[in-house]
Amino acid sequence: MFLMEQIPHSTVPSPAKVNHWKAMFPPSQWVPQYQADWLKDDLFAGITLAAYAVPVALAYAALAGLPPQVGVYGYLLGGIGYALFGSSRHLAIGPTSAISLMVGVSVAPLAMGDPVRYAEIATLSAFVAAAMCIVAWVLRLSTLTNFISETVLLGFKAGAALSIAATQIPALLGIPGGGHDFIERLLRIMSQLTQAQPLIVTIGLVSLALLWLGEKFLPGRPIALLVVIISIVFISMTSLATRVSTVGELPTGLPTFSLPMLQLQDVDGILPLAFAALLLSYIESVSAARTFAVKHGYDLDVRQELLGLGSANLFVAFGQGYPVAGGLSQSAVNEKAGARTPLSLIFASITLALCLLFFTGFLKNLPRAVLAAIVLMAVKGLINIREISHLWRVSRVEFIVAIIALVGVLLLGILKGVIVAAVASILLLLHRVAQPHVAFLGRIPGTRRFSDSARHQSNEPVPGVLAFRVEAGLVYFNVDHVLRVVLEQVQAAGNSLRLVVCDLSTSPSIDLAGAKMLLHLEAELAKRGIVLHLVEARASVRDLLRLEGAEERVGPIDRFATLADVIETFQKEEAHG
Repeated sequence: MFLMEQIPHSTVPSPAKVNHWKAMFPPSQWVPQYQADWLKDDLFAGITLAAYAVPVALAYAALAGLPPQVGVYGYLLGGIGYALFGSSRHLAIGPTSAISLMVGVSVAPLAMGDPVRYAEIATLSAFVAAAMCIVAWVLRLSTLTNFISETVLLGFKAGAALSIAATQIPALLGIPGGGHDFIERLLRIMSQLTQAQPLIVTIGLVSLALLWLGEKFLPGRPIALLVVIISIVFISMTSLATRVSTVGELPTGLPTFSLPMLQLQDVDGILPLAFAALLLSYIESVSAARTFAVKHGYDLDVRQELLGLGSANLFVAFGQGYPVAGGLSQSAVNEKAGARTPLSLIFASITLALCLLFFTGFLKNLPRAVLAAIVLMAVKGLINIREISHLWRVSRVEFIVAIIALVGVLLLGILKGVIVAAVASILLLLHRVAQPHVAFLGRIPGTRRFSDSARHQSNEPVPGVLAFRVEAGLVYFNVDHVLRVVLEQVQAAGNSLRLVVCDLSTSPSIDLAGAKMLLHLEAELAKRGIVLHLVEARASVRDLLRLEGAEERVGPIDRFATLADVIETFQKEEAHG
């Protein structure tokens, strides 16, 4: 008893604190529930994921302009970091095509031709992206990415896929390629087509065909690894190694661990690069993770995903890698192979570590044309023609926004394309809110209900009455539009108009500018001898309107009167008038 009294109260954790720490460290939730028969599933999934990751990692590292083994480091270390703090059971972490290309085109001008500095800048970008993830987690900024709409992502992904393809086609054809942007690369490819090497073209096209057949008939299987093995055996057993560009010798061993050699002040432009990496990795990761969370019926903590990605990138940065993310393709491989928990990522990392220790020599005769084919197959799914066509049919505005994102990536590059995509998404949001639909209402025949007369021609107009509702909140950047549209309708109604009713049921919020706009509308109507009434306002809207003195101008603003009540009262007064 005496000992218990000596324990400070603060050392006894409350249930709320325990739950908070469990939420921050997801293994504390799934490890106690782990079942023995899951072990073989996670083990098989981890080995399968590693088999998929090796060729893809090599290809993406080349796309990023870094040594091939650096891509493997991304899967090895990123998987461990995410397994400790990520909330998805199936998300697989590693280099992605978009981030790899962004690093490749963004780091080169910062490195000024120094390969050592190039690698150090790439590592610093992973470290800064990790720090940004952790800060965003602390500040609960996970909702900010919702400003990037699916429409913008559709165009962005298509632009990224075309940009990546333009960097890989030269390796597939055995031509020099070159160029600093998509247009220049495309023109270089067209001018060099006559220099294409038949042997390399054959290797590349056969690889593409095998990858396509494997994807079609053996989905979820590590077909890329099989293609890699076949190509290495073929090159090793012939005298073609001197005629075909290959990966070459890879260093044996695990990555060395250290802090980044550079600091923020050493690299101008590192913050935009790291922020773009954060934006891309978080959006891509959460999109993929949500897909599997819905499929398997478990909750995904989108805020915790910031901590998971931050941890993954921090581990990669300590291992001299570059930014990583959760991709849909590698996650699909993990899930289809039977993964039950993030333990599959640990098994994948162990398998990759064994490959780095004992099997790197086997990869030296891997043709770069095969890696190009792997990248091209990986990015083809980013171009969704069906969805873009659907946008054209249902919303020309959103179609234009998607095309802006696509063209922005092609003309400005991945890094600036991310910024263009973000701006386009915000502009789309502002466009919708700044010019909301103002519905002018008519009575639904035989009822006391009212709906938009423009959509339902059978609605009955009420003589002497104009009823409208704004299908958005009334805020400072849309009130001028609303006021103009309503006054235009008042003008068109002529001298017969006696009553205007604003139905606020579809306006969930209002600010001071919105309240002042309604008072201004009341003053303009009063000059014409027209009465304004406000109905169906929500509680917070009623409170603000009352504080602004609206009740003294337009009458009671309460939760009892409906649009039909006000109109019926008006009609009775007119009949007795």
